[in-house]
Amino acid sequence: MLELAILGFLYEAPLHGYELRKRITALTGHVRPVAESTLYPAIKRLEKAGLLAREMQPGAAAAPRHMLTLTTEGRAELVRRLAEPEQVEITDENRWFTLLAFLRHLPEADRQAEVLRRRLRFLDEPASFFYDGERPLRAEELDDPFRQGILTIARATSAAELKWLRTTLRSLESPGTGSRDVTGATDLTAEA
Repeated sequence: MLELAILGFLYEAPLHGYELRKRITALTGHVRPVAESTLYPAIKRLEKAGLLAREMQPGAAAAPRHMLTLTTEGRAELVRRLAEPEQVEITDENRWFTLLAFLRHLPEADRQAEVLRRRLRFLDEPASFFYDGERPLRAEELDDPFRQGILTIARATSAAELKWLRTTLRSLESPGTGSRDVTGATDLTAEA
């Protein structure tokens, strides 16, 4: 998830480490805070793999900064990861949101749609946080109001996501769509 976020943000623009950390924290920090001790080893791994390059630039009022940019190989790796996400990136909500944040960089609408169809298939499968043997339990079947809350919130979230997925898939699959940057997502900060 961290490497995907690094590649995704650097695909959009060269950044220095501090700015990259701020952007990743804004995207995933509510779930997994990004410490320097985690970020910089990941940057070094990607640099060693030839996926990003580091260049010294003079600082505005301080010491010189290392600017990070994606290499051609790094851009290709991001596109590959977006087109062929691992199953956990489809099923784990936090990883899914990271993937979704950069899916617009996948250049073909049909490939974007295939990733969304994988998520749709996952959400269409019966599931729950609580089971009676192999049978998923519904909120109405539980006496515990807190567990009912978990399932009620999850149901509402899933319904909203399913609606968005189906609408976006129709848009991507309409004739003449071709390759495009899908940017019709709702800005959650505007509603907060």
